[in-house]
Amino acid sequence: MTGQIISAILTIVLGVGGCVFYFWGANQLLELALPARGKSGATAVNNLRRQSYIRPWLFLGPALIILAIYLIYPVVDTVRLSFMDRGGQNFVGTDNYEWAFGDREFRQSILNNFLWLLVVPAACTFLGLIIAVLTDKIWWGNIAKMFIFMPLAISFVGASVIWKFIYEYRGGEQDQIGVLNALVTWLGGDPQVWISIPFWNNFFLMVILIWIQTGFAMVILSAALRGIPEETIEAATIDGANGFQIFWKIMVPQIWGTIAVVWTTITILVLKVFDIVLTMTNGQWNTMVLANLMFDWMFRGGGDFGRGATIAVIIMIAVIPIMIWNIRNATRDGAGGH
Repeated sequence: MTGQIISAILTIVLGVGGCVFYFWGANQLLELALPARGKSGATAVNNLRRQSYIRPWLFLGPALIILAIYLIYPVVDTVRLSFMDRGGQNFVGTDNYEWAFGDREFRQSILNNFLWLLVVPAACTFLGLIIAVLTDKIWWGNIAKMFIFMPLAISFVGASVIWKFIYEYRGGEQDQIGVLNALVTWLGGDPQVWISIPFWNNFFLMVILIWIQTGFAMVILSAALRGIPEETIEAATIDGANGFQIFWKIMVPQIWGTIAVVWTTITILVLKVFDIVLTMTNGQWNTMVLANLMFDWMFRGGGDFGRGATIAVIIMIAVIPIMIWNIRNATRDGAGGH
């Protein structure tokens, strides 16, 4: 433990120190290469102008190089591998894509992802909005927000372990330690293996992500609600609008851009959902999603680089339009704010 702490401290010190040294050294070298001091007026002005052009790229350079190595190159290589065979050596054309759309498990994964996309973003955004409105009207609202936001600080694996105890099933005459089955037996019902019930088990897994992400939606939407001018609400109240009308016809339209951003952000997360399914069911009982199927083909059963990369490319293609739409909306809202 002590060794790990020392290692972490050294990493921070060396990392921060290295960044400071690089920025200082790069600036010194730039001034040596294009000196402005002691030069005539025209030369000094030209050198200063050149420094102003070069300096941002010197500072951005390391980040751009790391981005190219760890993001751009893997994307390009993944696309290349999607046209290769199992070992990633021989070109097979579009065979992997033809396999994907003809494979039953892949189609099941697509269906499951579609269910997640229908339910999770809508549920998180709706619950986050309702909670944001309600907690802004009570004196202990900030305390409630704190408890609702707390699950966001838990890793997906940690949250899944917590919910495993809620869905836990014990066979025979054993006492039910799972919260849900304990409640069912107390009410006189029979305990169930909840996460193995076909179709419905997907929704039991979705509950975990909804529990985690509702806090995120609540915080963002709460901030947006506080930005609504009080004058509009007061005017609606004077005109005789009730609370429901003020909420749907006055508040929601004014924060619609924020609602869309929250929705699409959670949608991107859902498309990449992996940890919850792996921890809870490992993709069994028809709960497989695309990210888990990709993991299985890429790293299990001997590994099939071609098929694993194909699924990765399909996930990327699904995410890109949503990301572009989200970025354009954020850019438009930012420009409008100025």
